[in-house]
Amino acid sequence: MRAAELLPQKKFLLGGNGWHDKSLPPNVRNLGHVYTADHNAFNCSPLAVLNISRESMARYGFSPATRVFEAAGAGACLITDAWEEIEEFFEPNEKLLVARSGAEVAEHLENLTPARAREIGEAAFRRVLAEHTYAHRAAQFEEILEGAAVA
Repeated sequence: MRAAELLPQKKFLLGGNGWHDKSLPPNVRNLGHVYTADHNAFNCSPLAVLNISRESMARYGFSPATRVFEAAGAGACLITDAWEEIEEFFEPNEKLLVARSGAEVAEHLENLTPARAREIGEAAFRRVLAEHTYAHRAAQFEEILEGAAVA
């Protein structure tokens, strides 16, 4: 919520559960649960989408949430918290933006133009199609199984 507090002139949408009992800045609109069928529309509507990894996922690294790929697949400009090995999936500042605090999120948003957001989102989208589809994961899984069968 720090970014919203630092940018009172901007409007923020909050999607997800668990916020009903939290105090929100006046420029944050809580949409509640966003159904799967609405994820693409939600992801491609704002200037940027913020992803914050659960502590358990961030602690172990190398485990980006599905919503990171969903946002990239929708061509969204993604701002995410830092996690280990992020560059193995998306190059920071090229295919997504990384923020370590609410102040850094605010800084990204202050400097982000619609054209730059579109450029980042399109680069992430191309990366997802090139390397991170379900077909890619299925092929990797088959390679692992074949390797285990040989060993």
